[in-house]
Order: sequence, then structure tokens, then C-alpha cells
Amino acid sequence: MAEANQTQSDAGTPAYFNEALEDAERLLKYAAEMGVDVDAETRSAVLRARATFSSGWTVDTADKLLLALTQLGAGLKPVSASSLKAYQSETRPTMRNYLIVAIALSAVIIPVSIATFVTSNISDEIRADITKANALTVKLAVELGPPPRPEVSQGDEIADLQEYGATVRLIYARARRLNWLVFPHVQIPPPLLPPKGDAANQAKYLKEKFELPIPLDNLPAARDAMIVTYQDVRYFAQTIASDILTFYGAINSCVLPILYALLGTCAYLLKTFEDQMTNRTFLPSRANSARFLIAAIGGTVIGLFSGFTTQAAASPLALAFLVGYAVEVFFAFLEGLIKSFTRST
Repeated sequence: MAEANQTQSDAGTPAYFNEALEDAERLLKYAAEMGVDVDAETRSAVLRARATFSSGWTVDTADKLLLALTQLGAGLKPVSASSLKAYQSETRPTMRNYLIVAIALSAVIIPVSIATFVTSNISDEIRADITKANALTVKLAVELGPPPRPEVSQGDEIADLQEYGATVRLIYARARRLNWLVFPHVQIPPPLLPPKGDAANQAKYLKEKFELPIPLDNLPAARDAMIVTYQDVRYFAQTIASDILTFYGAINSCVLPILYALLGTCAYLLKTFEDQMTNRTFLPSRANSARFLIAAIGGTVIGLFSGFTTQAAASPLALAFLVGYAVEVFFAFLEGLIKSFTRST
């Protein structure tokens, strides 16, 4: 009768006893693979529980199984039965999710960063060419102006005029290229637009507008015509450069820091995931979603704290990546700021 009272059918066994047996077997197998010594009593308790699983559990068997599970868990820390289970079933979905996030962020960051780099370089070149063209305008006004003129050979005057025309054409070409990368596009001044018609007439109009006349008999007239063209080109180029500075400046200040902070969080989670996989301590956590949210907030407000950006000798985007990778660093700065403000109060 006593044995009957202590014996329970498999149907009446609590579910957590079956889970405990599977967890104990996972830990025992891991200990065998890693060469961790497990005492004979603990091994026997797990093996006996598996042997009596189909015939029915007893209180003594369950008691020894739970004790063996406790000893295995304590001896194999930080590895746990849950981490071993996740190592087998949760690693692929987690890696796939991290990969999707990293690819999505890179798909936005890389084109925007390339566009920002290209527009910045072209804008700098346009500004340099405008400065050069302005200087040539003054020089040609002196060389080809009314008497008294400086003693300059006609060859030098023609060379300066040709350089002036080439600079104007270069500014216009770069401005047209830059106009494709700004939204909305800047309208080309009407004097620079060829009349509607066939391609031959349009090419002829642009050639007369941007090329020096042949033969170059009247240098002052050629200079004056090129100055008129240059004024339209300069207005067009400066308008585009101003719009580029506003458009991509807003992206650099407001959008890219958030994206780089999220990318930093992704890098941190991937590094942590690799370490946990190596040590078999990986456990899925919903706290990772909160870390992405914290990184987005940090990337948004990092530009407001000049003290933080001054302490770190890095660009704002690099600091945004750092905030996403190690949000604790930014929190430590905020805590220190709060304490100093409290003391001063």
C-alpha cells in the first residue's frame, strides 16, 4: 500500500518533472563533452530517473532528480539547461534577426553616407571654382578694360580668357551633377536652358553660350558674354550648394546619428551573441528591443551635449555609434552631469 501511494503513473506526473529530467540530461551530456567531473550519485540519479520514466515515478526518484539537477546547475555555471536548449533551437532565428537588422541599417547608411561624401566634395570644388572665377573676372576686367591697361601680352589675355571659360563650364557641369542629389531639384535658370527643338540646335546654343567665339577677334566682347553666362551659372551653383548644405546637414545632424547608434547596438549584440555562443550561455532576451530604443534616443540627443562630444576625440557619427555600442558610457555621463548639477544647486 505504501509503495502504491508513492508510485505515480506517468499521466499523473507533473510536467515540470519531465522538463527537469530533460534539463538534467542536457547538463550531464554537456559536462561529459567538456570533461567536467560529475559525482557518481548525481549521474545515477539522472540515469535512474530516465530508466523509471515509462514505468512510473516515485517520490524518492523525483527527489534525487531535483537534487542532481541543482548540483549540476551549480557546478556548470554560467551554463544552464535553458542556455543549452537555446543553443540548439534559438540561435538560427536570433542570428537571422540580427542579420536582417544589420542589412537594413547598412542599406540606408551606406547610400546616404556616400551621397553625403560626394555632395560635400563637389560643393567644396564648386566653391573653390567660384572663388577662382571671381578672381579671373576681376583680372580680365583690368586686362581688357578701358585704358590705361597693364602691359600684358595678347597671348596672356587669351589664356586667361580661355581659363575663365573653362572654369565657368566646369562649375556648370558640377552644378548639374550635384542637382541630381538634392531634393527637390533646383530649376536651371532659363538663360542656360537651350530652346526647345532638335538636338543639333540645342547643342549649338550651349556651344555659343559656354564656348569662346572663333575667331577670337574681340576679346572684350567675348569676356562680357562669358561674364553674363558666369553670373547665371554662379547663381545656379550657389543655390544648389545652399540647398545641399541644408538638406544633407539635416540628415547628418538628425538621421544618421540615430542610424549609427542602432548599428552600434547591433554590433554590441552580435559580439555578445558570439561570446555567449562560444560559452554556451546564450539566452534570448526581450531586453534587446529596449536596448535598440535606448540607442535611438541616445543618437537623437547626443548632439545636445557638447561636453560629451568634447571629451571624446571623435566625429559626431562615431560618437553616435559608441553610444549605441555602449549605452552605459552615455548613461554614466548623464549621471555625472546630474550629480554636478545637484551639487551646484
